[in-house]
Amino acid sequence: MTKKLENLLLFMWTVALTATLGSLYFSEIKGYEPCDLCWYQRILMYPLVLILGIAYIQKNPKIAMTTLAFSVIGGCISAYHYSIQKLSFLQETAPACGRVPCTGQYINYAGFITIPFLALIAFILIAITSVTVLKTIKEEK
Repeated sequence: MTKKLENLLLFMWTVALTATLGSLYFSEIKGYEPCDLCWYQRILMYPLVLILGIAYIQKNPKIAMTTLAFSVIGGCISAYHYSIQKLSFLQETAPACGRVPCTGQYINYAGFITIPFLALIAFILIAITSVTVLKTIKEEK
């Protein structure tokens, strides 16, 4: 495995770890209870820390197809969640999300940065890097 691929795997792992630690900070330290859509995003992000950590140690860039699938699905959920937070016409038809409404915004930095937005950015970074890894593997053959 080339140094470039190794660095790309390390980058993806760092993004997944940062997103995981961030979500744990918001829920466990700040006391923000996650809504159902937040849980679905966590279900797709948390395993990436283990998957990418193991792939990095084993020097296995072929894991990029799996990380791409996780990140695309997670990104779609994050985009939908962010949309129902920020688009008024979607807020009115948003599904009930358990004890915590999915339209709630615990944080709203600069008027647009919410927790689902942060998750969306992480999923996008992992997806783009996964595609880069797959292209690099193909070019090296």
